[in-house]
Amino acid sequence: MVQWYVFALISALFSALAAITQKKVLFKEKALVFCAVLGFFNLIIAIPFFFFIDFSILSYSGLIVLFIKSFLAAFSFLFVMLGIKNLELSRALPLLVLTPGLVAITAYIFLQEALSKMEISGIVFLTVGTYILSLKKPKKIKTPFKEAINPKGHYYIIAALIIFTITAVLDKVVLSNFKVPVNAFMGFQHLYLALIFFSMVLFTKEIKTTKIAFKRSWEWIVLIAFITMTYRYTYIQSVKIAPVALALSLKRISVFLAVIIGGKLFKEHNLLKKAIVTIILTVGAILVING
Repeated sequence: MVQWYVFALISALFSALAAITQKKVLFKEKALVFCAVLGFFNLIIAIPFFFFIDFSILSYSGLIVLFIKSFLAAFSFLFVMLGIKNLELSRALPLLVLTPGLVAITAYIFLQEALSKMEISGIVFLTVGTYILSLKKPKKIKTPFKEAINPKGHYYIIAALIIFTITAVLDKVVLSNFKVPVNAFMGFQHLYLALIFFSMVLFTKEIKTTKIAFKRSWEWIVLIAFITMTYRYTYIQSVKIAPVALALSLKRISVFLAVIIGGKLFKEHNLLKKAIVTIILTVGAILVING
C-alpha cells in the first residue's frame, strides 16, 4: 500500500508545476476566464471517473456537502489565480503554507483529529519558513502582516487562505464521514466546478473573452488540466489516509518549489534567501512525516 506522504509529495510536485504554468498563461488571460476554460478541460479529463462509481452507495447528503465544498473551492481557486496574476509567485504563494496550521486547529475542533508534538513542531517549522520567505527585509518583522491587509497586496491570497481552511476540513468530512468514494469525489467535484465557473462567466458577461482565451491558450490550459487533475487526485488520496493537516502540510511544499523554480524562470527577486528557507521547510516536512 502506498504511504500517504508519497501521495502528498507527488501532489506537491505537480501543484508547483501547475502554479508555474498557470503564471505563464495568466500573463495574457483574465483569471476568471482562465478558471472557466480550465474547468471545462478538467471536466473532460474527469469523465472516466464516472464509469468507476458505484452509485448505489452514494448519498444525497454527501453530494450536497461536496457541492458546498466545490462552491467554496471555486472561489478559493479564483482568488489564488488573481493573486498569481497580479503578484510575483514568490509574493503570492508563501502565505498559503499557513493553511495547515489553521486546518490543524479546525480539524482538532470539528473532527477530533489529534496531532503529536513532533507533527505540530513540523507544522510550526513550515509556518516559520513561510513567514521568513515573506519578509522583504530582515528588520521589517511586520512586513508580512502589513502586506496581508494591504488592498494592493495579498488580499486575494488571504481570502483564499481562509476558504482553504474550510474546504480542507470538508474534504475529510466528505471522504470519511459521508463515505464518498474517491472516484465519485473527483468526478462530481469537477462537474460542479465546471458548472460554477461557467455560471460566473455568464454572470460577468465574459463569454466572448472566454472564447478568445480558449482559442489562444487551449494547448497550455490542457496541459495545466492534466497537471491539476494529478495533484488533486493524489492529494485526495493522501487526505483519505492521513489527518488532513498533515497531508496539507506536505502538499504545501509545492509553494517552495514554485517560488524557487518559477522565480528563476520569471526572474523574480531574493532567490538566495528563498533557497536558505528550504532547510527550514525540509526540517518541517521530515518532522511531519516521522511524527
